[in-house]
Amino acid sequence: MPRMSRRTLLRSMAAGGAAVSVPGLLTACSTGSGDSDVSNAGKKLAAWPAYKAAAGPRPDLAATEAGVQAGYTAYPSDLVKSVSRTPGDGTTVKVMSVSFGTPPKPASANRFWAAVEKALGVKIEYTIISQADYQKKMATVMAGDADTLPDIINMFSGFVLPREAEFVQRRAEDLTPYLSGEAIADYPNLAGIPTHAWRDMGRIGGRIFGIPLERPLPGSTLWINQGMFTDAGMKEGWTSEDFAAVAKRATGGKTYALGAANGSLFGNAVHSAAHNAPQEWAVTKDGTFLPGWADERFKASIAFQSGLRKAGSYHPDATSVSQIDLTTLFYNGTVGSMQDGFGAYLPKYRESQGKLTPAAALPYSVDGKPGGIVAARRSFGYTVLKKAKKDRVELLLRILDYLAAPFGSREWELVHYGVEGTHFTRGKDGSPEPTKLGEVENNTNLPLKYLAEGPQVLFVPGMPDAVRALHAWQQKVVPYAVRNASYGLQSRTKNAQGTTLKAMLDDTVTGIVAGRLPLSGWDGVVKKWRAQGGDRMAEEFAKDHAANT
Repeated sequence: MPRMSRRTLLRSMAAGGAAVSVPGLLTACSTGSGDSDVSNAGKKLAAWPAYKAAAGPRPDLAATEAGVQAGYTAYPSDLVKSVSRTPGDGTTVKVMSVSFGTPPKPASANRFWAAVEKALGVKIEYTIISQADYQKKMATVMAGDADTLPDIINMFSGFVLPREAEFVQRRAEDLTPYLSGEAIADYPNLAGIPTHAWRDMGRIGGRIFGIPLERPLPGSTLWINQGMFTDAGMKEGWTSEDFAAVAKRATGGKTYALGAANGSLFGNAVHSAAHNAPQEWAVTKDGTFLPGWADERFKASIAFQSGLRKAGSYHPDATSVSQIDLTTLFYNGTVGSMQDGFGAYLPKYRESQGKLTPAAALPYSVDGKPGGIVAARRSFGYTVLKKAKKDRVELLLRILDYLAAPFGSREWELVHYGVEGTHFTRGKDGSPEPTKLGEVENNTNLPLKYLAEGPQVLFVPGMPDAVRALHAWQQKVVPYAVRNASYGLQSRTKNAQGTTLKAMLDDTVTGIVAGRLPLSGWDGVVKKWRAQGGDRMAEEFAKDHAANT
């Protein structure tokens, strides 16, 4: 059976997004006195950018206001032109972003890089930070001199950087005059970013400082080997008891129904959502914030997972295997399922061809109530600009507007696939198919997509049935998405202590499911978390929520 390359696996992780585990804690970051008021409470709030869908081909499967994505069963035959003129002026632009791929070839030997520079009309000096080095590098950047900052910086949402909001407020350009309300009309592709992405990015001190990277509503998803689970008795409308029985039947010998990666809490996000437990934070009608960890449904999800582990349904290395290695185990049939971001659907379908049929699992019901799914943060990070004169800021925004071109545009195709005949050829349905050069020169290795990107759509080249299945799945589960009520809100306590405090909870969940700690100790840990900062977070989120309502 063919093995996947590390590059392909890293690309899968990048697409999944939500499953990226958070390594070591960033312990210090000097951005000034640290006393900046980043809260939105008591501030005049900048209006969100006026949304206007960018021009593009009509989808085969319609999007919905509730959050179901538009689907394309075939690649558009007539691509639109979304940018009227070359945005740059021949100057050099310094950019920095996270990456989940291998480093690109140097600009002087990279035809993809050269093609993008030509289209943008600038020279690009790119600082690319691997996910593993992101926190350490960002600590250096955030503590450095303002004059040394890159022009464009990707603030990756996979980490909580202490005093991140203070850094952005002090060092980044306030984009409110350029993007708030109708002002964004000067940048049509940025205006095509839906309001939900701006809301989940959030304001800082009432102002707009960034451009969000829009993501679909479904977040952490249980991806299953459909044949394995169907053979074991999976059915639509299953209960938690049915799920446990299917997982046990699908496990035998050296095959395990359930896989999990280090840091995923045995895939707790999927199970806590199925139990309809709040995903970190819930808000009541009167604006009170309640921690999901104190909810009895969350505790019940831990107990349920503990039962699955005792039954032997989890792979024995569920607390130590990396997400990359877990992906390999999924594709070679060692595990029948894995938690990953919904955005990982494209590599899931592509890389599993000839091995298995992947599917996003429907949530099981608990106590007669339909199970929920995880609602993702609709902003996979955001991009900020170095403080600069007005004409320079406008140039940088034009560049980001080009990169945010919609699916079905010439600009989108260039940024995602490169040059036809050089980096890709056309498949039978017209879909771009990477050449050998396109496999090493692409926007995974040169991660332009983490600077700006248009709205996400459902599309799997050459696999229309996969698109239909994903669209149908979203129609069934989107109404039951469980949202973290704190998205887009500011809490100074979380900015300063959130990572450390959450690690205490995460370690306890893992210990209980693994059988190292008793479930009876959970309430005591939650009480300690609340006393050490959790209750302060609740108060701060409540104030910010009231200001944004």
